[in-house]
Amino acid sequence: MRRPLVLTAVLLLSLAPGAARGPLDREPAMAATRIYYGPSEGFDRVDPDLIGRARRTIDMAAYVLTQRPVIDALEAAVRRGVKLRLYLDADQRDPQDGEPRERLAALLRMPGVETRFKANSRDIMHFKAYQVDGRFLRTGSANFSFSGSRRQDNDIIVLESTEVAGAFALKFQQIWTRRDNDPFRP
Repeated sequence: MRRPLVLTAVLLLSLAPGAARGPLDREPAMAATRIYYGPSEGFDRVDPDLIGRARRTIDMAAYVLTQRPVIDALEAAVRRGVKLRLYLDADQRDPQDGEPRERLAALLRMPGVETRFKANSRDIMHFKAYQVDGRFLRTGSANFSFSGSRRQDNDIIVLESTEVAGAFALKFQQIWTRRDNDPFRP
């Protein structure tokens, strides 16, 4: 009689809140969430509008950063005194010819912009995310490129939460401080 009682107690404890069985069993973060699907009207304005709200910091991890309106918004933020840290994939290190790459190179040379590249070009840095002022997190499938906003089926997710932006900031700091990163040298 005692054995079924013990088994029942173990089963009930395993179902109790806090008994995480997998990553989806963690307590959910509460955030104001905005989801945009593109290509669509206004999809390409989401990032410039969000970057335009920055007052202190932007930490951006970008697989591709060639979209002119995004680069313009980042430049304007830096001119307002926003500290910008860019973590880019190794392929972004050696800009190819063309206006988008020249715009990126000009941004990287601006005072107030710190840039590092993932050194291992075999393993790509595939984030398309940034946090603004520890308050907003932008993530999703859309690259910061013309194609990402105008031609490809993508999403942009903007979460307004210090908890969520803070979790990304911790991850960003981990990748930012990797020993093998290549810092940008003008």
